[in-house]
Amino acid sequence: MNRAEKEQASQPLGHLLAYATQVLSAAEIESPRREARLLMAHALGWRAEQLLAASQRDYVPEQPFLSYLERRAAREPMAFITGSKGFWTLDLAVSPATLIPRGDSETVLSCLLDYCPDKNARLSLLDLGTGTGCLLLAALAEYEQAWGIGGDINPSAAQLAAKNAMLCGLAERAFFFAGKWDDALQGQRFDVVLSNPPYIPTSDLESLMPEVRQHEPLAALDGGEDGMEAYRVLCARLPFLLTEQGIAIFEIGVHQSDDIRRVADQNNVEVVEIRKDLGDVPRAVVLRVRSEKTA
Repeated sequence: MNRAEKEQASQPLGHLLAYATQVLSAAEIESPRREARLLMAHALGWRAEQLLAASQRDYVPEQPFLSYLERRAAREPMAFITGSKGFWTLDLAVSPATLIPRGDSETVLSCLLDYCPDKNARLSLLDLGTGTGCLLLAALAEYEQAWGIGGDINPSAAQLAAKNAMLCGLAERAFFFAGKWDDALQGQRFDVVLSNPPYIPTSDLESLMPEVRQHEPLAALDGGEDGMEAYRVLCARLPFLLTEQGIAIFEIGVHQSDDIRRVADQNNVEVVEIRKDLGDVPRAVVLRVRSEKTA
């Protein structure tokens, strides 16, 4: 490679970061400089501290940074570009077959830890609509004697969840299947049922951010006309899925607290708590099947 080719193939780090910040800002990306640095670190295979320590005058390769920049400016989610996303204590592989794990969903885990404080308990867990497997795998990482099953209607999602179980060293205690809700199960009951089901009303899908609307699977978001379609199915199944003292913890959407109470009541299920996330939004509901004494 001659000198001209070398100069064309690389540019000063500071110049590329400044250019990327401009491009991302024009694309209305929040925190464009931060995202430019994340893209650069991924492109170079560097840790964040390595990037901070580097001189802005150092020449670095243009590619694959510029191709990553083009994808992000087109509003492709950062996680799909890097191929991974942190959730709870885990680093999970992601793909367009599933929703990207979000910090709001960690509210489900905080409820689980409060309602099942014994981390040595031999819990049986079921995660319906498992996606990346994030809820089930995060739970298993906390409860080392527990085991669990995750199901997803999308076979590619179930395969991804199984891959994540291997990456996290949890494959011996986590099992995954492709199927509609609990149809594939044969009367098994569980101590804990988890779910982050589709809960966005169909009419609201068009108003979602481009990253979500254009790149994440709408089937994992579309909760039907009122956003409650999945909860009707799940609450109807809880009396057949939970052990006598079992609990269910579901993620819920904005303004769905009253609706989930109504749906639960119609299925002899009690709402024990609705917990807010760090943004002060009701995010997780804890449920129990009413006993004959309290029904």
